[in-house]
Amino acid sequence: MSTSASAVTPERIMQFAWGYVPPLVLESAIHHRVFDVLDSGPMTVKEVSVATGASERGLRAIMNVLVGLNFLSRGEEGRYALTPESEAFLVSTKPGFQGGVLRHGSGQLIPKWLHLNEIVRTGKPVQAVNQEEDGSDFFQQFVVDIFPMSYPSARTLAKELALDETGAEVRVLDLAAGSGVWGIALAESSERVAVTAVDWGDVLPVTQKMVERFGLTDRFSFVAGDLMEADFGHGHNVATLGHILHSEGEARSRALLRKTFDALAPGGTIVIAEFLVNEERTAPLGSLFFAANMLVNTENGDTYSFEEIAGWLKDAGFTNPRLLDAPGPSPLVLATKP
Repeated sequence: MSTSASAVTPERIMQFAWGYVPPLVLESAIHHRVFDVLDSGPMTVKEVSVATGASERGLRAIMNVLVGLNFLSRGEEGRYALTPESEAFLVSTKPGFQGGVLRHGSGQLIPKWLHLNEIVRTGKPVQAVNQEEDGSDFFQQFVVDIFPMSYPSARTLAKELALDETGAEVRVLDLAAGSGVWGIALAESSERVAVTAVDWGDVLPVTQKMVERFGLTDRFSFVAGDLMEADFGHGHNVATLGHILHSEGEARSRALLRKTFDALAPGGTIVIAEFLVNEERTAPLGSLFFAANMLVNTENGDTYSFEEIAGWLKDAGFTNPRLLDAPGPSPLVLATKP
């Protein structure tokens, strides 16, 4: 008799049944400053409790989960320590901190996902965050926390564009500016850069505070309004669309690309950051997850392939759509106005 080399088991299903636990445990650890406290060195649960004010019982439970997830290690003497991954990305005081999005899980993200059955039935979100009246409060809190996700990519873009070598003023149009991360990185790369940041009126104060934190206020101007109604001006050399097309849907994205084309000077570059999927929509998994997140949170949002976006760019008049490898969720999409 022969037996199957690998029997089918329900193990993966059981793992997914508890799939909500890791992000909530991480959120709780960030909320109670577990990673921040352990950044000073290994500690026992009791010592972490004294430093954070959280209960020993609660900390022991979540810290043991974090050991199992390899976000913490535990020595024989019962002292917990950061792993290289958590030390680099989960300590809130460090520039590489990536825990911001986790801080919004239980309060802003997961509650909407609990309506997924109804959303799938209707194809409509319970609340659309890409609508100004509903989304401003969300983005006021959210954009600063996702700054570290885009900043490395924005710095890579700045290096690629080499704006300091132009010898003339460079006008940058930062659309859906949010935290201002794209304009900030480009302005840091050259004193010749002047940035026009466009976003909702209730979000722009957050942009202004972040720009001020980087000491760049004198090189930024701010335009309030919906992207399809705001005045972009003309003659910009670079336009950035940082993680905005996925919330807009195809029709508005195409219209936005045409409007951006009109706002650029000849030879200008458009830069798009997105969660790209492959042509077959089978990978990468993170971008497929994000497509479902757009179902939950927007009226028409989705994630798109490079080939789809490249087609929209060409229809808007751009040439040479291309990818730029960057340390973010996906490569950046660049194209040129002839």
